[in-house]
Amino acid sequence: MQCERLIKQIKGWYIHVSNETMAPARMVSFIVEHAAECDICLEDPDLQEEIEKITEMILPESKIPKAVRMQQEQAELAKRTAEAAEDEEENKSSSEENQESAA
Repeated sequence: MQCERLIKQIKGWYIHVSNETMAPARMVSFIVEHAAECDICLEDPDLQEEIEKITEMILPESKIPKAVRMQQEQAELAKRTAEAAEDEEENKSSSEENQESAA
């Protein structure tokens, strides 16, 4: 996270959430809103991943908006698929190497 302003705001919002003077979902919406409007945040390539981590920590699973949950599930599925394809390619290469060395 590169935006110092957002970091300070998150700390302040988290204190409110801890004191139960702010709903966790509201904190997440403030983070998303800031990230969508801030030039520094718009250029930060890792920010969306960090927002997802904060959301998972702050919101219980049942309170995460359905659209966000679906996006997270799709991203996780894509990641697993890519890893499986990579593993399959490595296994294929290894078996070809083993066949060549046996011949």
